Amino acid sequence: MGAIFLIRHGQASWGTANYDELSSRGEEQARHLGYAWEAADWLPTTAASGSMKRHHQTALNTLAAAGQDEGYDVDHGWDEFDHEAVMEAHIPGFQTKDPRVFQDAFVRATDRWAAGEAEGDHESFAEFSARVLAAFDRLALNAGQGQTSVAFTSGGPIAIVASHLLTGDTTLWSTLNSVVINTAVTKIVTGRSGRTLLSFNEHGHLPADQVTYR
Repeated sequence: MGAIFLIRHGQASWGTANYDELSSRGEEQARHLGYAWEAADWLPTTAASGSMKRHHQTALNTLAAAGQDEGYDVDHGWDEFDHEAVMEAHIPGFQTKDPRVFQDAFVRATDRWAAGEAEGDHESFAEFSARVLAAFDRLALNAGQGQTSVAFTSGGPIAIVASHLLTGDTTLWSTLNSVVINTAVTKIVTGRSGRTLLSFNEHGHLPADQVTYR
C-alpha cells in the first residue's frame, strides 16, 4: 500500500497587491509542518508542487524544516483556479477588505462557476476538475507499495480530489473548499482496491493561534 499527501499552501497575502506570496505567518505554518515531519523522522519518497509562488514557498519552507534537500517536481496541474477571474465574471467590480464579506461573495461566485453559469474566457470548472484529476493520476504513479508522494497545492484542487474520492464527482467540492486550512494535510492511501481518502484537513502540527483559512 502506498500513500499520497495533499498539502494546502501556507497563508498567502490576502488583501495585498500580490496574493500569490506567503505571509510571514504562512512561512511559519509551513515550517511547523516540516518540524512535525522531522520529529516523526518522516520524509516523502517523492514531492511535487503546483507552479504558483505560494506553492513553491510552502514546499521550500516545509522540506527545509524537515531536513529534505532533494527538491521536488513542478506540475501545473496542481495550480489553483484563477479566483480573481471567476469573481470578476460572476460579481463584476466586487471589492472588499472584510474577509467574511469576501467569503460569502466567493462562495456565491464559485458555486455559479461550478454550475457552468456565465462562463468567460477563464478556465471552466470542468476543465479545472479534469486538470487536477490528471495531476492526481500522475502523482499516484509514484505512490506504489511502501512509497509516499506529497503535493503542495491549494484548497481548490484538494477539494476536487477529496470530493471525487468520496462521491465520484464534484458534489462536495464547494463545501470542502470552504474549510481547507492553510498547510493542512489530506491523506489518501492507494492499493489493490484503488484509492481511498483516509483523512482530510489534518492540522495537528499547527498551534491554535496559527490556524487560518485565508
